[in-house]
Amino acid sequence: MHLRAPNRRKALFTLAGLVAGAGAPGCTHKSEPEPDRLVVATGPPGAVYREIGGEIALLLDERLDRTEVETVETGASRDNLSLLQEGRAHLGLANLDSILATEFSKEHDISAIGRLYDSFVHLVVLREAPIGALSDLDGLRVSVGEVNSGTEFTVTQIIEKTGLQMEEVRLDQATSAEALAQGSIDAMFSLTGLPTPAITDLAEAREIRLIDLADTAEVMTDVSPDAYFPASIPATTYHGVPARPTFSVPNLLLCGGGLSDDFVHTVIDTVHRGAPRLASRRPEAAQINVRTGISTGIMPLHPGAAEWYREHKPA
Repeated sequence: MHLRAPNRRKALFTLAGLVAGAGAPGCTHKSEPEPDRLVVATGPPGAVYREIGGEIALLLDERLDRTEVETVETGASRDNLSLLQEGRAHLGLANLDSILATEFSKEHDISAIGRLYDSFVHLVVLREAPIGALSDLDGLRVSVGEVNSGTEFTVTQIIEKTGLQMEEVRLDQATSAEALAQGSIDAMFSLTGLPTPAITDLAEAREIRLIDLADTAEVMTDVSPDAYFPASIPATTYHGVPARPTFSVPNLLLCGGGLSDDFVHTVIDTVHRGAPRLASRRPEAAQINVRTGISTGIMPLHPGAAEWYREHKPA
C-alpha cells in the first residue's frame, strides 16, 4: 500500500510514513471543521475502487482550501476497514458484506457517509476454456482477488457455501487479468463495479466469457439477504461478452472518527454535486443519488451526512 497525491502534488508516501507522521489521521482534528490532511483509502490496480476513490479525492481537493488530500492504494474493502479502524485513513470504500462480517467497537468510531454504487461478482474465463459452471472450477487454479480485498472475502463466502475445491491464487485485478491472458490461471473472480478496467482491457486483448452465476446468487442471497442481491451484468458492459446473471453487493463510502459534522456535511455535498462529473469518468457513479444514499445497512450514517440527507430529502 502506498499514498499518492491525487492532483498536482507529486509526493509519494509509504504506509510506514503515514503511521509515523505527526498526528494519526482521523484522530486529531475533532474540533476543526476542515483538517489539514485528508487520507482516502481506495483500492488495487485495475479496480473501480482505485479509480472512483481517486476521483472523489480530486473533487475534495478542489473544494477544500486548506486540506491536503491524498489517496492510499490498498487491497480494497478489508484493507480500507482496517485503515479506518486504526486511524490511518479518514475516508474509505468498502462493500457491505465485508462490513457485516467486521466487528466494530465504539472506539473505532466508523460511520457511513453514504451508499455509492453496487459491485457485481464476475467469474471470468477465456472463451476456449472448458468451464461452463462454477462447479467446473474444482481442481483448477483460480484468482480469488488480492489479500484483504472485497473480492477475496466474497469468494471465500462462496467457497464455504458451495464446497468448491480449487487452487486459490491471490492477485489484484490487473495482475489476475494478465495471468488469465497468459494462461497461468484458469479463471478469475472479481467483485467490482461495471465496467471494471482490468476486465475491459482483457476483453479487448482476448476473447473472454462470464460464467452464469444464477444458482450461486440464489444460494448467497438466501444466506445473507442484507448483503447480496440477484443481478445481471449487461451485454453492453464488455466487448463481445453476452449478459450473464450474477449477484451484487452495495458499496459504501465510510469515514473514521475525528471528522466534524460540518466537514462530513461538506464531503457528502461534494460527492453528490460532483456525481455527474464522476459518472462521465466512471459509469458506476451514475448510481449515486439521495434516495439510495441512505441505505447503508448496519453501518449508521455520520451525523453530518444524515443532516445533509435530511436537507436534500426528495419531495
